[in-house]
Amino acid sequence: MRAPRLLLSAPASGCGKTTVTCALLQALADRGADPVSFKSGPDYIDPMFHTAVMGVPARNLDLFLMGEGAVRRALAAGCAGHGVAVLEGAMGYYDGVALSSRASAWDLARRTGTPAVLVVDGRGAARSLAAVVKGFQTLERASMLRGVIFNRVSPMLYPRLKDCVEAETGLKVCGFLPNLPGCTLESRHLGLVTAAEVANLRETLATLARAAAEYLDLEGLLALAEGAEDLPEPEERRALDLPVRPRIGVARDRAFCFYYADALALLEELGAELVEFSPLSAERLPPGCAGLYLGGGYPELYARELARNGAMCRAVREAVLGGMPTVAECGGFLYLHRTLADGEGEEHPLADVIPARAWNGGKLRRFGYVTLTAQKEGLLCGAGESLPAHEFHYWESGAPGGDFYAQKPQSSRSWTCAWHMDTLYAGFPHVHFCGCPDAAARFVSACARYAGEKRSEYHGMFA
Repeated sequence: MRAPRLLLSAPASGCGKTTVTCALLQALADRGADPVSFKSGPDYIDPMFHTAVMGVPARNLDLFLMGEGAVRRALAAGCAGHGVAVLEGAMGYYDGVALSSRASAWDLARRTGTPAVLVVDGRGAARSLAAVVKGFQTLERASMLRGVIFNRVSPMLYPRLKDCVEAETGLKVCGFLPNLPGCTLESRHLGLVTAAEVANLRETLATLARAAAEYLDLEGLLALAEGAEDLPEPEERRALDLPVRPRIGVARDRAFCFYYADALALLEELGAELVEFSPLSAERLPPGCAGLYLGGGYPELYARELARNGAMCRAVREAVLGGMPTVAECGGFLYLHRTLADGEGEEHPLADVIPARAWNGGKLRRFGYVTLTAQKEGLLCGAGESLPAHEFHYWESGAPGGDFYAQKPQSSRSWTCAWHMDTLYAGFPHVHFCGCPDAAARFVSACARYAGEKRSEYHGMFA
């Protein structure tokens, strides 16, 4: 299938590639190009911006968490029916697992046949920028670089800078963005703050789109996008042979918002019905609920509100201890604790499934990709089986679990983590079900069994 697309990356974080990506997407949407966006790597937040605020569908593409086959499938499925796709890289162009280029933005461009455009911060330099671009162009023989965009350069300097870089590298320079005070998006735990928390975001995006329409070579970028390789048509997945269609409650509100859209779609394709509910405001679980998915987010910011909703805390506790199949990742894991400390250190009583407190560890506790190996049979996999995962958390747990062995890739660092039982996965690591479809199938099947059988009594499982 034809799928015109570009990947935007940069020499390093902080060069403005997210700003340029948002500006380009909004400008393309404004001119009726019907764009779709993708984010390289595990970051949940940039896709939330694109989907919730800009109205542009967005998905993650992560070669470590998903594998090449699932990435190509997700890319093809996401591109179908849209005019052009914009992929945003993570960190620097060649920055992948450990100090390799594995799972980097370059690796994604190479494996998917996507032309790449390097976003270069032009502040405080002139001809030296040609050396930067040329270095990225020559590090790998198949660099996939086809163009350059400059950020934070003046309209006066740009024409000469364009001529210089094109002469030195042969790459097409596709415009620039000037310095735009007030159009920078703030950072917090991971990437950007969530879309709902940015004041005047729509006005900011409108300003960025006007600048993109004026200063970026949109026609040139679209021409580069047409050079992308064709993608295979995504095959339809078969639903599981289930006794009943299970209804899975998905926690979704300001406190719980970190989900991979393709992972949720996989659960539905396997036969589950997903029903969203809010631990902040709902007093009970969705009717007929036969499974729980408590994703990541920022429950520590809303610990007081979550604790005030004691009815939901009790409902979740009774469901999990009663054997309802549950996946609780990072923020969802924190919600299951006896108490959760907020940013000021005040502790709040929550679901009291995990018999421990959770608190601010004062620094980033774990960060990056890991491979989880199960030490025992449980909800997601058998003993000895492995799952790709990702950790990123400042909060710590008095009972982090020890049912998985976590190994950092290309490193000697390892630790034990997470709870893994017949009906529960709870821990700090996030998984992407598209990278472990057997785990997704086990989860859905367990929910179907729960829906079709008499509920067992699991009280005291943590005693």
